[in-house]
Amino acid sequence: MRAIRQHEFGPAEVLRYEEVPDPHPGAGQVRIAVAAAGVHLVDTSIRQGGRSPFPLPELPMTPGREVAGVVDEIGEGVAEEWLGRHVVAHLGMASGGYAEFAVREVEAVQVVPESTDPTEAVAMIGTGRTTMSILRTARPSADDVVLVTSAAGGIGALAIQHARNVGATVVGASGGPTKVDKVRELGADLSVDYTEADWADRVREELDQPVSLVLDGAGGAYGRAAFDLLGPGGRIVMYGRELGEHRFTSDDLLARALTATVALGPALLKVPGGMRALEDEALAALADGTMKPLVGTPFPLGEAAEAHRSLENRQTYGKVVLVPERH
Repeated sequence: MRAIRQHEFGPAEVLRYEEVPDPHPGAGQVRIAVAAAGVHLVDTSIRQGGRSPFPLPELPMTPGREVAGVVDEIGEGVAEEWLGRHVVAHLGMASGGYAEFAVREVEAVQVVPESTDPTEAVAMIGTGRTTMSILRTARPSADDVVLVTSAAGGIGALAIQHARNVGATVVGASGGPTKVDKVRELGADLSVDYTEADWADRVREELDQPVSLVLDGAGGAYGRAAFDLLGPGGRIVMYGRELGEHRFTSDDLLARALTATVALGPALLKVPGGMRALEDEALAALADGTMKPLVGTPFPLGEAAEAHRSLENRQTYGKVVLVPERH
């Protein structure tokens, strides 16, 4: 099969498109013919070998944490009815998703309707379950004015839909005209470009009440500007890659009786029912149409390096996906 292989840590160029032996499932496992593989910002951190929230894998390895496709081979002890099922699975950290085939324990695999778009399924098994955890923490309501940063990203797009579904007023902040248009299409009441210097002033001018909840996936200067828009008693829930760069203090919280919460890490792991419950919730929202993930134009599997570069440079929107080219 063809797969992306990484023999050293470093820039995107270390991702190589190579021919490798086909994997086969062991006892209790299934093999998935991959139709879509998810790309995550964490993948780029692992690839670099430096700042990563997870232990680094041994090299060489095939990256990739999320796949969707069809079960085409089963291991010992797995019922034959699994053959041909349309499925999606989270593989764990750097566990071989950037490939034409992937192997996973059957109990970790989720069955999806045959009509499900595999790019959407792969968006919900990882990004979707994370979003569900964030929303459990944030609990937006109809009384809230919700500001979502990185609003055109995978999590941001789902958060906007949920906030709209519960009746909240929603402001989406993202970077550049294309993303602003995408956020508007998602149903945000106000969509602003936070690369423009006066974006926060525009939010203040357009709203008739202060922001009560910030869902912040951006951090840095954007996160701080969003924080400053919170009215008294407001709250900020943070999950971005630059959490350490918000530059607000406990004094800032006390001045307006604000609360700040980090929704990833230990908070994610302590969700009742665990990761499986979050996956179930995300896939149910996809199936009933409550949420539809925003998926960018898929990259061919062989262009994984370009997908990483685009993601790191904030040139993508929605969920970034790789699609194998079948021969």
